[in-house]
Amino acid sequence: MLSIVDAKPPAPAQLRSLSSSDLGVITWRVANFKERIREYVGIDSYTTRDPLEPKDDYDYSVVLDRKNLARVISLIAAKKDALPLPWSDIMADTLLHLQISKENASVVKYELMPKDNNNFYPYRYSTNIAGYIMFGSQICGISREMG
Repeated sequence: MLSIVDAKPPAPAQLRSLSSSDLGVITWRVANFKERIREYVGIDSYTTRDPLEPKDDYDYSVVLDRKNLARVISLIAAKKDALPLPWSDIMADTLLHLQISKENASVVKYELMPKDNNNFYPYRYSTNIAGYIMFGSQICGISREMG
C-alpha cells in the first residue's frame, strides 16, 4: 500500500502521458467520489471563477487514484476557515487525498484544464461556501508542448 509520505502530486509529464483508458478510469472514479463527498457537502450545479488568484485564502489539495497517482480525480480549494472534511471516510481504499501548494495546484489545473476560468464548482456546508472543487472528468484538453 502506498504511504502518504511517499505521495507527490503528478508532474506535468505524467499528466501528458495519460491514455484514453486512464481517462475512462478517472471518469468512473470521479462518479464514485462525487457520491461519497455529497454525503458531507452540497455541490452547486454551476461552475464559477477559478480560485487560483494571486492573493487568496485557500488550502489546496488534490484527490488521486491510489493505483496511478497521475490520475487526478479532483482538485480542491478549501477556505482556510472551513470545517475540514472527513477525508479518510470519503477516500475509502481507492483514493488518496493530498495537501499541495498553490503552485502545484496551479500546475495541475492548467495542465488538465487549460482554459482560464469557470472550471470549479462551489461546495457548501448548509448555505455557506466552504470551497471550490474541480473534477478530473471535466478535462477539456491536456496541455501539449508544440514542437
